[in-house]
Amino acid sequence: MTIIRQDDLIESVADALQFISYYHPKDFIDAVYEAYQKEESQAAKDAMAQILINSRMCAQGHRPICQDTGIVTVFVKVGMNVQWDATLSFEEMINEGVRRAYTHPDNVLRASILADPAGARRNTKDNTPAVIHTEIVPGDQVEVHVAAKGGGSENKSKMVMLNPSDSIVDWVVKTVPTMGAGWCPPGMLGIGIGGTAEKAAVLAKESLMDPIDIHELKARGPQNRAEELRLEIFDAVNKLGIGAQGLGGLTTILDVKIKDYPTHAASLPIAMIPNCAATRHAHFVLDGSGPSLQTPPSIDDWPDITWEVGEGVRRVNLNEVTPEEIRTWQPGETVLLSGKMLTGRDAAHKRMIDMLSKGETLPVDLKNRFIYYVGPVDPVRDEVVGPAGPTTATRMDKFTRTLLEQTGLIGMIGKAERGPTAIEAIKDTGAVYLMAVGGAAYLVAQAVKSAKVVAFEEMGMEAIYEFDVQDMPVTVAVDSKGTSVHTTGPQEWYQKINTKAV
Repeated sequence: MTIIRQDDLIESVADALQFISYYHPKDFIDAVYEAYQKEESQAAKDAMAQILINSRMCAQGHRPICQDTGIVTVFVKVGMNVQWDATLSFEEMINEGVRRAYTHPDNVLRASILADPAGARRNTKDNTPAVIHTEIVPGDQVEVHVAAKGGGSENKSKMVMLNPSDSIVDWVVKTVPTMGAGWCPPGMLGIGIGGTAEKAAVLAKESLMDPIDIHELKARGPQNRAEELRLEIFDAVNKLGIGAQGLGGLTTILDVKIKDYPTHAASLPIAMIPNCAATRHAHFVLDGSGPSLQTPPSIDDWPDITWEVGEGVRRVNLNEVTPEEIRTWQPGETVLLSGKMLTGRDAAHKRMIDMLSKGETLPVDLKNRFIYYVGPVDPVRDEVVGPAGPTTATRMDKFTRTLLEQTGLIGMIGKAERGPTAIEAIKDTGAVYLMAVGGAAYLVAQAVKSAKVVAFEEMGMEAIYEFDVQDMPVTVAVDSKGTSVHTTGPQEWYQKINTKAV
């Protein structure tokens, strides 16, 4: 009988979560680099370059790949012959590991978990509790898969109850475009088939723990229907032309993972969960010999590439920019921002809208200003700010018209596309929306030269900051006339890809 000590599990969980916060899996890096090398869309190629550069920087600097350091999901297989030397419960041990990882003084991770989700939504301050799936199996070991899943990709999860005769491929191809780009492609699709509704969702999430191996599968050929589906879905989704960050291109997904389970004769439950460009997961086994710690990879595993700003780049001084100037900016144009910008996410936007509805004066003047949708990681050591990549912009769509019309705000910066209501508001007010690359949070943070909280300090990472930035790279994603590159880019590349195929 194997005896597992309490501290061995706690230490192993904490180590794994710190490890995955700054080390991408090697299979992911290899897959992105391969996609980067063959990409023909310059916008998508630039986005993947930033993702790869950011990843290498994080591996060297031991800081988070993404400012959204995720909700922790743990899959555990506990051997039936295992005995615990512990005073805490099994879930308490795992959550203590999460707590230690997210509050580690050398690499503080962002606490994003809110208690009372339908009510006060209070931050638990340490990213606990984790979502834990436990299976009791034969044996004398404890096998653990740990993942940290960002909200942007998690929010794009889809679930359907198909008829048994329906096409799974058709549903996936129809559904992926509705997910937009907020899940930060290129990434993986995890698909669960069968069981019941909740079983399909767990299967989809668990499938994302497997390494990228679609090219090996192509080389040897499928051996069952699930493997056939992987190949069919992989090809069909990449033919959509959505591309990296939704800008249009050859690669939208790097792999498709499928797990299935027997189901009722009348049912075909399907769950699809995407993994983003901040893919983070690790595996370890406890056998009673002590903690199981991760082995650092070699920095040589990362491609040493550079990203150069083209000659046509537009440099903008945010301290002097005017509404008239932004109306000359073109869709897809690269812009380097310098000067002072404000930040604000969901909670800050809601607070400002509530204040405006009551006729109250806002704590910040938004006239002729830009607001960046970000919740940064706390700084450590000599950092001005921790990793500070963009959050999904569509969550702010319902607030956009009010802020643009009532405050004089002229620009917004975020991740992925804007929805129709926001685009109409941008067009009507002559404002602009700029896109920063999701999955390049540490790289973006290097452009921030100073940061201070200017409003709603009690909201933590949801507070309003003022950033002073220098040469922060962004793309004009929606111009003042309402043209969106997240519409035009994929349309263009869909035509190119499918014309080639014919």
